Amino acid sequence: MASSSSSPVPPTLTSAYVAPPPTTISTASTSTLFTFPTYTSFPPFYTLQPNLTTRARQLTLWSNLLTTYCAHHCLFKLLLSSLPSNLFANLSIHRSLSQPDIRTVLDHLALPANGGKVEWIPTSSRAEKPNSCWVYWRTPTEWADAIYGWVDETGQKGAVLTVYEIREGEAVQSQEWRGMDEDLLRKVLGVLVKRGKAQIFGQEETAGVKFF
Repeated sequence: MASSSSSPVPPTLTSAYVAPPPTTISTASTSTLFTFPTYTSFPPFYTLQPNLTTRARQLTLWSNLLTTYCAHHCLFKLLLSSLPSNLFANLSIHRSLSQPDIRTVLDHLALPANGGKVEWIPTSSRAEKPNSCWVYWRTPTEWADAIYGWVDETGQKGAVLTVYEIREGEAVQSQEWRGMDEDLLRKVLGVLVKRGKAQIFGQEETAGVKFF
């Protein structure tokens, strides 16, 4: 699918714009609907603009879209090689953001000044650019607080839970971190370890986590 060519600046980025109704879709990953903002129906949104002021606004809109989309679908990790088909594209207007521009959006989100909502996952070779990243619609610290709050509320301080139970157990089926990637969960648990509120035994999914 081709991205848009050089085109006028999207009115949504610079002035009042009466857009088409929001696009509402359902994906296989969830039974609920995600409503795309109206600005995603404007073709020039899918080409990063050369004007720096306009581009800054555009990157902010892309950042908001990405984090709200990932939060809605409980996506913790993005792979550039297998992105959700509708996240950086609008099939109804035949427009998509190019791979280089997608990386620019993610780089923008990775900057501490922009909230550090993305963290690139290093590859085994330093010569290769990362192909995947964590998306922090909640920061590791916020996830740590949520998990510890759940442990406290359910009276599990002093108990030993497996990493699997925290990720996939029956007791967490209604929790937002359910299904979190194990590597990210260990990063989150590391926050509690540093606070002296948890201890991890072992390296596999059957590893035990004791909370204090």
